[in-house]
Amino acid sequence: MTGPFLELIDISKIYPGVVALDHVSFAVWPGEVIGLIGENGAGKSTLMKVMGGVAEPSGGMIRIDGIERLALTVPEAISAGIAFVHQELNLFDNLDAAANVFIGREPLYGGALRLIDRKKLHAAVQPLLDRLGVDFAPDTPVAQLSLAQRQLLEIVKALSLDARLVIMDEPTSSLTLAETDRLMSVVAGLKAHGVSVIFITHRLNEVKRCADRIVVLRDGRVVGALDRGAIAHDAMIRLMIGRDLKALYVPPAREPGRERLEIVGLRTGTYPTQSVDLAVRSGEILGLAGLVGSGRTELARAVFGVDRPLGGSVRLDGEPLIVSSPRDAIAKGIYLVPEDRKRDGLLVDMSVASNISLPDLLAHSRVRLIDRASEVANAVRQKERLNIRAPAVSTVVGSLSGGNQQKVVLAKWLAMRPRVLIFDEPTRGIDVGAKNEIYLMLRRLADSGVAILMISSDMEEVIGVSDRIAVMHEGGISGFLERNQFSEQNVLRLAVGHG
Repeated sequence: MTGPFLELIDISKIYPGVVALDHVSFAVWPGEVIGLIGENGAGKSTLMKVMGGVAEPSGGMIRIDGIERLALTVPEAISAGIAFVHQELNLFDNLDAAANVFIGREPLYGGALRLIDRKKLHAAVQPLLDRLGVDFAPDTPVAQLSLAQRQLLEIVKALSLDARLVIMDEPTSSLTLAETDRLMSVVAGLKAHGVSVIFITHRLNEVKRCADRIVVLRDGRVVGALDRGAIAHDAMIRLMIGRDLKALYVPPAREPGRERLEIVGLRTGTYPTQSVDLAVRSGEILGLAGLVGSGRTELARAVFGVDRPLGGSVRLDGEPLIVSSPRDAIAKGIYLVPEDRKRDGLLVDMSVASNISLPDLLAHSRVRLIDRASEVANAVRQKERLNIRAPAVSTVVGSLSGGNQQKVVLAKWLAMRPRVLIFDEPTRGIDVGAKNEIYLMLRRLADSGVAILMISSDMEEVIGVSDRIAVMHEGGISGFLERNQFSEQNVLRLAVGHG
């Protein structure tokens, strides 16, 4: 075939009151890797739904292998060879890895009972697992897999379809550096076999590594494209948000105060022989860097009382702090914004107002019954304060974008006057524009005297936002960096244990 595999021609999609796509033209050639970038709300998800047959366009034309049609159905898209790797994991915890990969397509024994042939099932999945170099077996229950392993399993599902086009939505958001490198090899292998890839991510360094072409969406329109030789970090950001990179980061307004949170000799179950010593000052953003698996999240969970440490102590404003549960930490003004906001930070089927009031229900109660008027008034204040883009505080949180969900997690703590805020991957899966808003909030909080411990795997974020950086390696602190020492080389050197 000499032409594109897939073409979208002047595609529009209009929802009541919203133009999600505005005359978008988009072509995918065989064996091409396209980086699709843009802020949340730019139209990326709607465009993918049109390609996958989930959404019917309001206008325009779709052409596959030269054959024109007005729309695709889901079965037609699958039959054409279009497969998705979704950011939001669609796995069944009560099934094993192999069953999740071939759900609905399981090999069966002959005979009237039509029972699943589990031996054939596992044999079919093993080569796919080997191809990605994963460290779990086909019969591993999904409930036992980490977030990163589940992300890899989603990629295995897509590979099992023998797809001609694989659409990857934030595929590396939960992967380690080694796993990300492996995925880049998988993308290169797909390309070499003539399979096209659309790579959607907010980690711009990744599309620089793998993309043949970058397409940028903003406000439902294609605002630019960059060929391989023109792909540059600043050029991508300028197209995405209409301004330069420097505008994303805000310098501190004042010097930090005295030490507010002190961690001395803290040991966790992951690295029982290593201990952590660090302090976060009032008005300071301390970035906590390190490779995935270095013990950063375990440290945060121990300080917040989710997990019990094996030893060590914590002091708050110079006073010994005993934290046996999150309730104790919350009572002292120590709050955690977790890495997996949907699983650990939100009740996605409940409203914005209910989520914001949840940690402090007594403040919105009368005779131990929830005062809905108080709850709604508080939520409206936080919605305006944080610019949460939701139609109303009664809106279900699960319908919001990632950036606005993160603001809801933050809003519930800000209403309670924090003294220490621990952010675990604060902008995971959030676009560049929404990141800027989160960074502004972090700086305002620090300038108001809150001590902030920010765990991040985004090197640019750690360097751009932090006042000081602590780096972890295998459960211990391998070193600290002051602002005049910030560089990717220095952070990585400490992260791999070369202190």
